[in-house]
Amino acid sequence: MNTLLPEWIEGGPLWSRIAQELAAAIGKGEYAPGVQLPSEHQLAADFGVNRHTIRRALSHLCQNGLLRTTQGSGTFVENLAVDLVLGKRTRHRHILAQAGLRGNLLVIRSQAVLANPEQAEALQCPIGSAILHMHIMGEGAGQALHVSERYFPLPRFAQMESIVQSTGSITEGFKQHGVNDYTRQVSHISARLPSKAVALGLGQSATRPVLLVKSINVDVNQLPIEFACAWFAGDRVSLTVQHDEH
Repeated sequence: MNTLLPEWIEGGPLWSRIAQELAAAIGKGEYAPGVQLPSEHQLAADFGVNRHTIRRALSHLCQNGLLRTTQGSGTFVENLAVDLVLGKRTRHRHILAQAGLRGNLLVIRSQAVLANPEQAEALQCPIGSAILHMHIMGEGAGQALHVSERYFPLPRFAQMESIVQSTGSITEGFKQHGVNDYTRQVSHISARLPSKAVALGLGQSATRPVLLVKSINVDVNQLPIEFACAWFAGDRVSLTVQHDEH
């Protein structure tokens, strides 16, 4: 966490001075990354102000990436970003292990859908073909790093949902469908503001950008087996594309 006081909270009204004090405390390590702040009620008592003033200060810090608010849980100091490597063989657990973290994939929901033109082109199947659509959260060190929509050809990967539900691994899902190795054909990365649903899934404000990665994985015969759209928390994750992996 940067220990320099950001210029955007120097001086100003009461709520900004409170934001300044909180930012300084975070910079000094009084509130470590990932730690939950006291409640709004407690902070209001500590600073001798009303909760609206505290809420304004916290909101400002959230918008500028120092804090994050999780609905129903509270306000937390934002964790430092981790660098995730997107290589020829990108695996969620492997790239987390490279960053010194442990994590899992959680299936939010899943259903069979008819492929739209983008999905059909990516998976090299006819438009309107049945494909499996899975909504997944990728977590590391107990926090959401990305939310994604994954598409798999049917009926080839008919049991993918149940396998990922039980193992937390798409790689294991492929193995149990007879795919022992697969590679990343393409990763297209762009920055944008998240939808409300994506922001909620990542536990961040909809005003903070995310990194969208659209990717295609292929089997050893170069047949597409997965098309994915993954939204990464922009201030928790940096992405490195590694071209020379063997």
